[in-house]
Amino acid sequence: MIVGLFSKFEITLANAGCKTSSSGMRHRSPRLAARAIIVNEARLLLVNAYPKANRSDLWCAPGGGVTIGTSLPDNLAREVHEETGLTVSVGALALVNEFHDPSSGFHQVELFFRCQIINGELQDDWRDPEGIVTSRRFFTLAELRTIRLKPDSLPDVAFGASGPAHYDQLERIVP
Repeated sequence: MIVGLFSKFEITLANAGCKTSSSGMRHRSPRLAARAIIVNEARLLLVNAYPKANRSDLWCAPGGGVTIGTSLPDNLAREVHEETGLTVSVGALALVNEFHDPSSGFHQVELFFRCQIINGELQDDWRDPEGIVTSRRFFTLAELRTIRLKPDSLPDVAFGASGPAHYDQLERIVP
């Protein structure tokens, strides 16, 4: 249930900082990220967010970490523009996903919002100012079945009917 999730998450944020459990493992508060579900002409926009030295075949929705003191929609609009050059309007929450790395204690909660392009188009010469996103492109549903992407539920949520936000169970991070 989404309401219960946010109550627990808000408590975690209120207790921000690192803690050590009785087993001696260090735990940090989860990192919060906002991501965009942008479907245009029956194609979903994805990015490959790995610097060239660490090239990966894993694709994800554009977006990134939330800056404290800035709203989720403002953070997301900024991230989408940095990574793609597109200006978007941020709509409804569609998906809550979380993953973790048990060996490091890293845990990320991602909030995926439906977005609409209000200005721009993908340009071959666009460069992410942070140098993290190396590729971005639109994929059809058929093409999505041939690539590696996270979260696994993203195509179903992106191309499915709008409704209450979907929640993905906590999963281990993938390389």
